[in-house]
Amino acid sequence: MFSLSGAGDQGLFTSLYTSLAQQLPREPMEWRRTYGRAPKMIHLEANFVQFKEELLPKEGNKALLTFPFLHIYWTDCCDTEMYKTSVKEEMMRWQSSLRTHGSADWVIIVVETNDTKKKNKTNILPRSSIVDKIRSDFCNKQNDRCVVLSDPLKDSSRSQESWNALLLKLRTLLLMSFTKNLGRFEDDMRTLREKRTQPGWSFCEYFMVQEELAFVFEMLQQFEDALVQYDELDALFTQYVLNFGAGDTANWLGSFCAPVRSWSGLLLRRPIDMEKREGIQRGEASLLDLRSYLFSRQCTLLIFLQRPWEVTQRALELLHNCVQELRLLEVSVLEGALDCWVFLSCLEVLHRIEGCCDQAQLAANCSHTVGLWAYATDKLKSLGEHCGLVSEKGPTSEDLNRTVDLLAGLGDERPETSNLQSPYKKLKEALSSVEAFERHYLELSHAAMEMYRAIGRMRSARLVGKSLAEFYMRKGDPERAETLLQEALKSYVSEGWSLPVTHTRKQIAECQKLLGRTEDYLQTSALLAGDVNLTTEERKHFCQEILTFAAKSGEPSHKVTLSMSVFAQLTRLQFHPATASVHSGANLRVELTLRCLMPMSVRIEQVAAIIHFDVDHGGTHGRSKGAQRQTSPGTVEFNQDKSSACPPSSSFTGPSLELDEIHDRSPSDNSLNSAGVVCKNTHLLLRRHDSNSPPNTSNCVSPPAVAMKEGAQMLKVQDVTLEPGINSIIFTAPSEQPGTYTLRQLCATVGQVQFVLPHMYPSVQYEVYSQEPQLTVEPLAEPLLAGLPQIVKFTLLTGHYTVKKGVALQLSNTDTMPILPSTSCTARISNPAAGESVLSIQSSEKVTSISLPPTPPYHTLEFQLEVLCIIPSGSDRYSHPDTYHQPDQYSLFACPQMSIDCPWSIYSTLLALTFYIPFKTKHSLLSAGNRKYMQVCVQNVSDVTFMLAEVKLTEKQHASLELQSLNTKTQQLLCSKHSVFCLWEVRWKDDLPSCLQCVFSANFSPLNQEISAFKPFHYQFQLERVTTLYSVRAEILPPAGEQHCRSGFLCGLEVCITRLSEPTEGEMAEETDTDGLKTTKLMYEVADSSSNWAVCGKSSGMVSMPMRANATHKVQIEVMPLFAGHLPFPKIKVLKYLPHTAAVAIQPDPDSCVENDSLSLLDKTLDDQADTASIRSRGSVHSVGSGDQQQRGVAMPRLEPFSPGQVFNNSHARQVLVLPATDDHIMEVNAT
Repeated sequence: MFSLSGAGDQGLFTSLYTSLAQQLPREPMEWRRTYGRAPKMIHLEANFVQFKEELLPKEGNKALLTFPFLHIYWTDCCDTEMYKTSVKEEMMRWQSSLRTHGSADWVIIVVETNDTKKKNKTNILPRSSIVDKIRSDFCNKQNDRCVVLSDPLKDSSRSQESWNALLLKLRTLLLMSFTKNLGRFEDDMRTLREKRTQPGWSFCEYFMVQEELAFVFEMLQQFEDALVQYDELDALFTQYVLNFGAGDTANWLGSFCAPVRSWSGLLLRRPIDMEKREGIQRGEASLLDLRSYLFSRQCTLLIFLQRPWEVTQRALELLHNCVQELRLLEVSVLEGALDCWVFLSCLEVLHRIEGCCDQAQLAANCSHTVGLWAYATDKLKSLGEHCGLVSEKGPTSEDLNRTVDLLAGLGDERPETSNLQSPYKKLKEALSSVEAFERHYLELSHAAMEMYRAIGRMRSARLVGKSLAEFYMRKGDPERAETLLQEALKSYVSEGWSLPVTHTRKQIAECQKLLGRTEDYLQTSALLAGDVNLTTEERKHFCQEILTFAAKSGEPSHKVTLSMSVFAQLTRLQFHPATASVHSGANLRVELTLRCLMPMSVRIEQVAAIIHFDVDHGGTHGRSKGAQRQTSPGTVEFNQDKSSACPPSSSFTGPSLELDEIHDRSPSDNSLNSAGVVCKNTHLLLRRHDSNSPPNTSNCVSPPAVAMKEGAQMLKVQDVTLEPGINSIIFTAPSEQPGTYTLRQLCATVGQVQFVLPHMYPSVQYEVYSQEPQLTVEPLAEPLLAGLPQIVKFTLLTGHYTVKKGVALQLSNTDTMPILPSTSCTARISNPAAGESVLSIQSSEKVTSISLPPTPPYHTLEFQLEVLCIIPSGSDRYSHPDTYHQPDQYSLFACPQMSIDCPWSIYSTLLALTFYIPFKTKHSLLSAGNRKYMQVCVQNVSDVTFMLAEVKLTEKQHASLELQSLNTKTQQLLCSKHSVFCLWEVRWKDDLPSCLQCVFSANFSPLNQEISAFKPFHYQFQLERVTTLYSVRAEILPPAGEQHCRSGFLCGLEVCITRLSEPTEGEMAEETDTDGLKTTKLMYEVADSSSNWAVCGKSSGMVSMPMRANATHKVQIEVMPLFAGHLPFPKIKVLKYLPHTAAVAIQPDPDSCVENDSLSLLDKTLDDQADTASIRSRGSVHSVGSGDQQQRGVAMPRLEPFSPGQVFNNSHARQVLVLPATDDHIMEVNAT
């Protein structure tokens, strides 16, 4: 509240005081501050006092609130004489006093009323004259410092306007004065703060100055600015304390280093603790007093700002910082006194917050207060331990003396809390007796734990619980203590705090031992024995606890089962052999590598691996035989971070999926109906965790209960000593029954204690199979050649079958592949000690019996037999010569299946060997006029060089036909990938048959073999329409007047077609001419594919040829040679023209139609011409139909080529001399 002094007419001032004090703060004013700070709207509340010279500020006074900001002179003088005699002089004295003290903030208020005018009516001057005189006498340059207030006590518009003008002027002048004085005060304060490094500077003095600025802001309700002042003081004092701790001392800090005599805690129920403020002002306050007063002012301002939750945060920081500051300043404090101060302060802050918030707000914001509850709980526990209230025997006389000293430092209870359940009363009651202390401590502990749980801070709740557990331990209640310690241990383990884990486990072990929980105690002892955070002696102590219990005699059924993860870790498992798959009865060893965690050698009575047996159904019931393991075959590495006793949690990588395929097959035909995937370790993956607690991790909090499966098969090793570190244990695995064996558990027995590994993952399994005997027959060398003796290898995998003496294989004989007898056939068994045995082979007409030597199960028996595949005398599937299909490298030939009867099966085994014929044979018919020749080509397609002998060609149907051999050599060498050609001339007496059935035969053998080694080879083929029907002769005539043809000039081509024989059987005439002769139509075409000739005019046409011997038809065609030299004759092609009435022998291919006029018939091969449906030759005038008509099945004329040998071209290889054209050149020569 601002101070305003009033001088002049005191009665007038008194009459207007109330109205003025009420109306002044009603309207806000905009306060514009310096240094660019944001303007604010403030209400100005004023306190009017009578003017006294003592109230004026003296030189050097830095106070801001102890002197008036504005001075007012009140007068209602309207009489000139009175103004001159008294009022003016009084005003002059008043201004002189203000000038003397340097105050320039003043204002003169002239009050005008009707009553005054009536009393002095004769001497009254106009109001303006009195005001003008005052302004001229005192306000020459500041006319606004004189204000007229008209009729202030009347309720009129004129009076209200006058009041408003006066209030606005007062607010403006007051705010200007305050701003000016505030700026001067802030400058002085900064100057004082900058002198803090000078000797003699006092923090307490500066504290009072800056606090006065805070009071000013608080008076203006600018609580944020006021809080900033206290925060700056807090930071300044904290910095000095930190500097003191670093060695930079200040003299004024000596007063705060005095021993603490009072520890009554914070006092927050008073707006200003004047007692502590006066102590600060005198420089007699202790560190706790200064901090308490400073925080109480901050708390008051924060409550005004409606930020109560910040109070709790600052309080917690203050209490922790004060403890550290007392240590830095080395302040002497009675032991336990600081705990009392912290406890009282925590409860005082909580009670202050409860006083300004309702229960709903407190419950919703307990996260802000729970820290104070926990801190108070911790300090109360420290006080209880210090005063002997926690021990089982109760406090001693020394403890009572300490309690009295602590209570004496609390002082008397404050009047504000005498009627309340104050922190003072709580502390005094808690220290009065053991029961009271236990009640208060449990109340605080449970309240803090509930709050922590409510806000989800489980770690902090368990930390408070651990402290409560220690209290229960001292009180002799281990059962409650163990529950709380287990909860705390979960937090430590989940967060990886190894040292707190070790310490808590030691406490748990102590509780379990006191409670007589033997199994839990042994489990915890095993964990501690393998804990590297303990000393070797401590570890040995806990290990010896286990061994001592194990050595006790007892019933076998009462053995204690513990988790193996606390005793030893399985690091690796290896199979021998490494395939982890053996036949039934074979030897399989399993090597386990264990890392023993104990600090000393431990003798193990028995190590057993429990296995699960799954019968192998060969995949019919959904199990695949070869389930793939996640590691390399034969070796499984176990991650040490994932102990098998404690499955990984969500915070770590969980166990990997173990998937297996499922096949659903039909029981009738074993066909696959469906396939799927199944997870084999769902019991490890789908594991429920507690939502309020972190799941178990690899460093097990409380290892899960383990159990041994009853009646399971085991791998056992007796009397094993495990040394600290890596150990190797070798088992002999059972392999009698076929199936899949999965290792599920591992158990180590030490007397009355069993260490069990309940699950092994990744999954570890091995397979024992029972194999049926298998007989395979394969060539000793590829490929097998027909016609030659070949060696075939027989391999018998005995499987589970034992081959006894007298057991024989029965092979059915076939005519195409006889088995060659041998007296030196031996069999070899895979067992090196068995060596070789001679086979006994007996053959009959239908069966060959092979007696096998005795062979044990799961061995391999091998022997070889010599067989011969006879080459069949097949015929070429093509009836025309000069046509040869190009097969692969070998002509395949599959022998008929041979059946083998085995003694271990009721079914016969069918055997089919594929032999390859080493030769490719083709034939051709050659003609020279009427003379005929047959040529046979034999190509060696194998890699063997052969010798051919006794090469013959015979005709089977016509005895009068003679085939005269033109081959001079009796034996021919046929090298690999080479060919041999044989030639015979065909001679006949009467007529040449139209169809010939020929057989080519030869003997062959590999080179350098004996004559007896020659094997026969036959090749049959058939020739049809071999008689020569037509002879074609061509002549090229030079141009007229020329002896030879010249290039570029037209020449004549005369083609003469002559019928050589009479009509044969089956040859039909197309029509009959007028003379009664039968004729047939031929089509000819002349073309030159080598581009030596240009056919001019018609190049093709049809002729009607009589069907009688020596009938001749000539055709004249103009051709032009394009080059000079000996040019071959153009090609002449003759085809049969079949009318549409002729029967269709071969269905034409519609895709082979020729529609391009530029395509000559002779440009196509003979086979393509046979399928041609239409031909449009260059210059042809005859159309033989279109492909679309043929495709629709309409009978159209067609062309058919003659068979090889039916048409003989006499001019086939003839040439003609063509001279170059005459080239006359004219050369002009100029000579000078």
